[in-house]
Amino acid sequence: MQPKPDNCTIVIFGASGDLAARKLFPSLFDLALWGHLSEEHHIVGVGRAPLTQEQFRAMVASKMEELFPERTAQHEAFQRFLANLHYSVVDLAQPEDYIKLRQHIEQLPNGGGISNNLLFYLAIPPTLAPQIVQSLHTAGLGEADGCPHGWRKIMVEKPYGTNLESARELNQVIGNVFREKQVYRIDHYLAKETVQNIMVFRFSNGMFEPLWNRQHIANVTITIAENFGIRDRGAFYEDAGLLRDIMQNHALQLLAAVAMEPPVDFSADAVRDEKAKVLRSIRPFTAEQVAKTVVLGQYEGYRQEKNVAPNSTVETFAAIKFFIDNWRWKDVPFYIRAGKNLAQTLTEIVITFQCPPQNYFGPTGSEVCTANQVILRIQPEETIAVRFGAKRPGESVITDPVSMTFDYKTSFVESGLTPYHRLLLDAMAGEQMNFIRQDSVEYSWGIIDAIRQAVAGQQPESYPVHSYGPAGISRLYE
Repeated sequence: MQPKPDNCTIVIFGASGDLAARKLFPSLFDLALWGHLSEEHHIVGVGRAPLTQEQFRAMVASKMEELFPERTAQHEAFQRFLANLHYSVVDLAQPEDYIKLRQHIEQLPNGGGISNNLLFYLAIPPTLAPQIVQSLHTAGLGEADGCPHGWRKIMVEKPYGTNLESARELNQVIGNVFREKQVYRIDHYLAKETVQNIMVFRFSNGMFEPLWNRQHIANVTITIAENFGIRDRGAFYEDAGLLRDIMQNHALQLLAAVAMEPPVDFSADAVRDEKAKVLRSIRPFTAEQVAKTVVLGQYEGYRQEKNVAPNSTVETFAAIKFFIDNWRWKDVPFYIRAGKNLAQTLTEIVITFQCPPQNYFGPTGSEVCTANQVILRIQPEETIAVRFGAKRPGESVITDPVSMTFDYKTSFVESGLTPYHRLLLDAMAGEQMNFIRQDSVEYSWGIIDAIRQAVAGQQPESYPVHSYGPAGISRLYE
């Protein structure tokens, strides 16, 4: 089991929001229940609402009872959890309120240096992050080198800006206050067990890693599909679109995990060095190339969604053919498909291998083979399947595709941590491998900005709800 993190105070900006209610407080309760948190820890909620500490605890308890009654049913443990909750009223636009926040933290019981170690979690709209970071610094809560008696860390939710320019500005603001080793940029996909298993699968198995290159792999397909629409996120999606929402972060991080070179060791920076090299090696997109390698779509009925413009050209689907210009992957296509309101909810990575030079086993010995595949299923199931050919029973020697499948649920007794369990625990422990580094953020935005500029003003292709996307996707495979 991972060593227990240092005693610390966790300060949550946006403590009355949906993310805190659905992910952060339940995860922190679980970590405390499982013994991953010290008995001496504080959780300070920050918000504008003029709540007393008792009112804040009652609000958290009510929301937890509504969403997670199985947790609140553990009455004694839940009461201990509530006793560690505190609340500080802060108007984010008022620098003097951050002084009051610091004074509040300093007045908390300081057993084991608990108030010297501060973890700030920004569960707020990203546009507010620069103001919060600068105000923390002004109030003496965010020294660049930490403080002499403890540490300071900050967790930042995506998106990190809206384009390369704004991402650089945000990184600069954060970098003026916190060093990179103190910054934890969140992409919850990186904390999923099956995503973490990509490196283990590749680098611990001699039967796969020698084949993981352009000599043996024909193509890689990454799918991030959801069978529901934008729900109540119309205003957000009109600003973002799928390229910014999914492609810039989740999709490119999965591509980097599949395509990275072996790191020099299993440290956070060694792994993130190799991921950054992949993103830097992606072939640049020109306007001419985009016409052949990018298909954007919009599901039927999107324009009738709440807070969506009646003539919106925002994409809810994207399929992109990437190439990585390095020694290992030269001219191997990486297809990424992502979208809303598709036929099923599914996230998977399919590695398709090249066929043997000749297929002996069809009825005439001339049929194209069924290619071998490795299928890394991330959700809803967590599985790894290997697809290969086997002889069909009978007099003739004919092959059929068959699969061998590994399933996390049936193969292990232990249940893994959820992404937010893992992310909170890693941040407290100082483990940055499952977080995105500044250079990767900027490389990703450079890629997406080039695509968005090339397609600006174009109308995305319409596609039926619960389909597999627009018909134009076929041109990527020509």
